[in-house]
Formats: sequence, structure tokens, C-alpha cells
Amino acid sequence: MTKTDDNLREAFAGESQANRRYLFFADKAEKEGFKQAARLFRAAAEAETVHAGNHFNAMDGVGSTIDNINAGVIGEHLEFTRMYPPFIDKAIEEQNERAQRAFEWANAVEEIHYNMFQAMLKAIKEKQPIKDEPYYVCPVCGNTVAGSAPDKCPICGAPGSKFKKIE
Repeated sequence: MTKTDDNLREAFAGESQANRRYLFFADKAEKEGFKQAARLFRAAAEAETVHAGNHFNAMDGVGSTIDNINAGVIGEHLEFTRMYPPFIDKAIEEQNERAQRAFEWANAVEEIHYNMFQAMLKAIKEKQPIKDEPYYVCPVCGNTVAGSAPDKCPICGAPGSKFKKIE
């Protein structure tokens, strides 16, 4: 691993985080009535996505679909088995209920993602038919379901009518 490889990883992480941060800032500016500020944040977010993509491509970060699903399996498994459990424990210890809830929700959803990636990987490898259906994502906790939204999110209790349809 070279220093440039380390720098690419760091730049990718920074640009990716800036994208998300600017999109959240844009939503806030929009809610506060600052339409042009919201546009600026969204434009900057798009530029950060371009930068992140360039860095990721320079790292040869995108492989075959099977390689990419395997990366999803590994990443999601790491999150729900090793990353979030100690985060949850520390939030409980420090009595930070908001952080605890955020970590618990994410942890539950990462396991769902892991199982979805596992099923997709199996279907592709075994050349099984893959059902063509939308996914639905809870805007509160990120719960992800295939086919149709539930009446109520089983993780956070949000109404299913609020789930975002991903086609």
C-alpha cells in the first residue's frame, strides 16, 4: 500500500462525507426558506460526488457485480457484528439516548442489508431468477424492504406511507 493509496482512501471518505453533509445542509436551508443557499449546497454536493467518484475509480473501487455484492456482504456484516455493538454499549454507558437509538436502528438495518446482499449473491451465482420489484426505505431508520412498504416500520414505528420507493 502506497501513501497515494492512503490519500485516495482518505479523499474518497472526505468527499463522500461532504456530499452527505451538504445535502443535509440543503434540506435545512430549504426548510428555513433559503432557496438559493439550498441550491448552492446541492450543487456543491454534486461536485463532491464527482470528486468521490474520481477517487474511487482511481482506487479501482468498482469490480464486477458479484465482487461488488461481496463487498456489500463483508461491509454490512462488519457493521452489525463489530462496529455498532460497541458503539451502542458506549452510548448506553454515556447515557446518550439519541446516539444509542441511531446506532441501534442502523445496526438492525445493516443486518437486513447483509441478508439482502447474501440472497442476491446466491441468486446471481446460482443463476436463479431475480424478482423485479422496487425497494422501500424508511426515512427515519433506513429499514429496507423489497416489494411493498409495511403498514408500520417494525424497527422505528414510522408509518409505511412515509417509506421512499426505490425503483
